[in-house]
Amino acid sequence: MFSNKRYITCGISSAIPHEIQLALWRMIDNLRASTDVEVDYLQIFRLSIQNGKQKIIHRQEEPVYCNEILVAFIWNPVENAKIFVIDDGEHSTMMLAEEY
Repeated sequence: MFSNKRYITCGISSAIPHEIQLALWRMIDNLRASTDVEVDYLQIFRLSIQNGKQKIIHRQEEPVYCNEILVAFIWNPVENAKIFVIDDGEHSTMMLAEEY
């Protein structure tokens, strides 16, 4: 999973800074590199601001996985966003939840 061509939607391109996009792909890559967690075809991210930092919650439903990080701002923060990254076997697509 998630080792194929990667795409982003227009919504991601316009609403999510490139640095955050890269961080989300990196979080998926780190999950894939983990030997003890099976990667689901649907990855879910929630972005918010907490204590002056960008909060990113990364989760999947099957099997259950959740990782939460806080990152100091080095770009424009994203206050409230839900992002899906879906692997359909041929390619992986990052999209805003409302684009699904």
